[in-house]
Amino acid sequence: MLVTVRDNNVDQALRSLKKKMQREGVFREMKLRRHFEKPSERKKREKAEAIRRIRKLQRKRIERDGF
Repeated sequence: MLVTVRDNNVDQALRSLKKKMQREGVFREMKLRRHFEKPSERKKREKAEAIRRIRKLQRKRIERDGF
């Protein structure tokens, strides 16, 4: 990941780095790796995330298309 510092403005570069890391999911990955997660717990979490994602897409489609 590359972030350029323009006009010696480190704060702006740091902000853009954080934004890029957030988009890539680095912070979420670090949070998940803080402790060991059993494979069964991981499958359960991923399944719940998938269901949540599908329901969100369905809500958006209903709102947009009306069915």
